[in-house]
Amino acid sequence: MGDPGLFTPNSVTWQMHGDPMMWIAGVRALYLQALHPRAVRGVIQNSDFRHDAWGRLLRTANFVGTITYGTTESAERAGARVRKIHSRLSATDPGNGEEYPVDEPELLLWVHCAEIDSYLSVMRRSGFRLTDAEADRYVREHLVSARLVGLDPDAVPADRAELAAYFEKVRPELAAGAEAREVDDFLLRPPTHPLLVPARALVWRHVAHLAYAALPPYAHELYGRTAPEPAVVDRRLRTAGHVLRAIPERLRWQLPPKHILRAMARLGPGTRPAPYKLGR
Repeated sequence: MGDPGLFTPNSVTWQMHGDPMMWIAGVRALYLQALHPRAVRGVIQNSDFRHDAWGRLLRTANFVGTITYGTTESAERAGARVRKIHSRLSATDPGNGEEYPVDEPELLLWVHCAEIDSYLSVMRRSGFRLTDAEADRYVREHLVSARLVGLDPDAVPADRAELAAYFEKVRPELAAGAEAREVDDFLLRPPTHPLLVPARALVWRHVAHLAYAALPPYAHELYGRTAPEPAVVDRRLRTAGHVLRAIPERLRWQLPPKHILRAMARLGPGTRPAPYKLGR
């Protein structure tokens, strides 16, 4: 058997990240991350977000796929690349003129926790079965991804209780400022080719609305839109999960960059991600 990578086929992460609902979870993470003014300012000021948001989303997905299913070397290389890019960037607070690095630990921690919370919340609410112990194990597994982006694992939440305590602590710092509104507007109406506008209306808006609906109540309050009933959101998430999971895995996994198929070729077909393996 080849190198199993940082997470290995026995991890919760390996089984969970192969699920198509991860895309909706990723969009929810963007909505949540945008509520930290200092963090989202770093994104807006250092990237052509409006015109390359698709590229940014795909690069994030590629990073997650690489560290989950790639070799140890490729995962470490991806982490080093992210740290190098972040080390060169800074942002400026328009209110007081303060310039600060985008790789401040508190900003990296916010981005990390928003992602892990989004992945875990959307997956469980959409019908991906995880026990509480497995959910805690998932959070703990991602001390590895925290290290890869430059965080001290000892300063990162290691279970759901610590994650909830972190969000309670950071909530006073959150706000839906101008940059958050820009992200919100983009996610609802992303620029696209004129021929694809109907598809954006039919497909993407449903994805964006569902991802937004899955946010925690305080996020809805900050964005200023009425929070839908949790039971209604759960039903919509389960329906979306049922539809997306009906697409054959081999078809879904053919999409570039084919991380899962490459991992199976390296480690053998028995390493195929599957939810039922978590109960073993």
